[in-house]
Amino acid sequence: MEYKKLGNTKERLSAIGIGTWNLSSDLTENGKAINLAIKKGVNLIDTAEVYGTEKIVGGIIKGKENIFIATKVWATHFRYDAVVKACERSLKNLDVKQIDLYQLHWPNPGINIKETMRAMEKLVYDGKVRYIGVSNFNEKELKNAQAAMSKYEIVSNQVEYNLIERIPEIDLIDYMKKQKITLLAYSPFSHGAIFKERYNNIIKSLNELGEKYNKTAGQMLLRWLIQKDIVIPLTKASNQNHMLENIAVTSFKINQKDMDIINKLTPKNSHLGLSRFKNLLKSYLIFRALLRI
Repeated sequence: MEYKKLGNTKERLSAIGIGTWNLSSDLTENGKAINLAIKKGVNLIDTAEVYGTEKIVGGIIKGKENIFIATKVWATHFRYDAVVKACERSLKNLDVKQIDLYQLHWPNPGINIKETMRAMEKLVYDGKVRYIGVSNFNEKELKNAQAAMSKYEIVSNQVEYNLIERIPEIDLIDYMKKQKITLLAYSPFSHGAIFKERYNNIIKSLNELGEKYNKTAGQMLLRWLIQKDIVIPLTKASNQNHMLENIAVTSFKINQKDMDIINKLTPKNSHLGLSRFKNLLKSYLIFRALLRI
């Protein structure tokens, strides 16, 4: 397994992580896939309080060592006391004494970021959290979050990043590189859109490039992300075969000439507008779910 440094820390995370959004409560397949990934050296598992999967993840990792758990507090819980309470719930759900990476799930301009970060830093100080991260923050929001902190650093920012959704390349990635902040890339296959007819030419090109490496278009997409220095893609754990295919991307490297070819398959400012609609819809559904917590 290939490992990458987390932010400016000494932590070494697997070059791919496991995302648990939409993880089934039936662990027949998902559980086996995650356990297989752990055996193969994957140590990063990402969840969130609103995913409803923290207890499932907690059950899977119970008794296992050297697993790096990342979870998130939802944007409606950004008041000081709400952050602390949300963390306590997540600790209980995961059945752990400490969360490795606690992330702000989505920016909330309605709550002063200083109040939120004061709570996050208190959680680190109290030993309930090891590292602080954010999610879906643009450059300005990330800078504001950093400015609101007094003791600790932001080590990661989890955003959508793939060959179709390349908005982070405009300015965010350069800034994060300078700040030594890891980019956790969710939806590496653009919610499956990359495999639709609209992008047949791109998939054809990826398959042609992949032939020399004996790799699929999907594997080429993941490897393209991994070779973006600070980027760690988060993949789904649908089944064992899929997981093995994902893990195999850590066993080869795309040469620079082919990386340049892939970079030119879509423009730097490529943006799938539908993905933003999906994110807004997901946020609405999550908010509805939170009302039932």
